[in-house]
Amino acid sequence: MSTLKIFLLGAFLSFLPISELRGAIPFLIYHNIPWYIAWPFASFVNALVAPFCWIFLSTLHKLFLKMKWYKKFFDKFVENARLKIKPGVEKWGALGIAIFVAIPLPITGAWTATLGAWVLNLEKRKTMLAVILGVIISGGIVSTAMTSGIELFNIFFKKV
Repeated sequence: MSTLKIFLLGAFLSFLPISELRGAIPFLIYHNIPWYIAWPFASFVNALVAPFCWIFLSTLHKLFLKMKWYKKFFDKFVENARLKIKPGVEKWGALGIAIFVAIPLPITGAWTATLGAWVLNLEKRKTMLAVILGVIISGGIVSTAMTSGIELFNIFFKKV
């Protein structure tokens, strides 16, 4: 697979709500992209989620709400995001958003945090900065886990 194709697939994984950094960084490292390139690259692409999501919610979302299937899906997704993010935001404010995003688990990423912040009418600038900080921390955690896991795995196998 070409390096360009690897980076494009890595960017795609980093932008997807289901995988984000948890999928992109391992994918890039598996395809021999060094962690010190994979981490900033995937983090940069994942950080673009916040402004993209905010722009979508401010524009096209209003048109899509007229579609029954979209409204049903979105209402369920919004309620889930609100319930997940509200306790942390009430206690920690913008730092709560950063901590939420920094935890590299399913449904604790940039998409859910931005949507939750939008639903709670939080300030756009603070939200985006918090999401970026959380993405950087999450990328560091995933990169550390990947490189540590690879090094631990290599202890058991002799390179020839």
